[in-house]
Amino acid sequence: MSLTLRTTLGCTEAIIADDGGLKTFYQVADILTDDFRVNFINKEDDFDAIDWEFKFKGHQMTLHYSIYNGISLFPTRTSEAVTKDNKAVVDLASLVEAKLFQFAAKRNIA
Repeated sequence: MSLTLRTTLGCTEAIIADDGGLKTFYQVADILTDDFRVNFINKEDDFDAIDWEFKFKGHQMTLHYSIYNGISLFPTRTSEAVTKDNKAVVDLASLVEAKLFQFAAKRNIA
């Protein structure tokens, strides 16, 4: 797996699963909560998109789901994000993607 990065929002957006559905979104949310002790501080759910905001190591981030574009992480301040916010997103998304890969591998073995 290779993490896909986009900058169309004016910041770095790390695509965790471009074809991910709601089940995968909730798996990612569980990984963030259980493995990285994230608390979601603002949740916005629409019929075709979900944005859950959280802080991780001092960086304000958003876990995003779209029925069109999948699941991603990006700095909440988008166009105002600084380099270290963008790097933190990439680092965290890489860790989350690895956890998802481990989960999928275990599921395929069983």
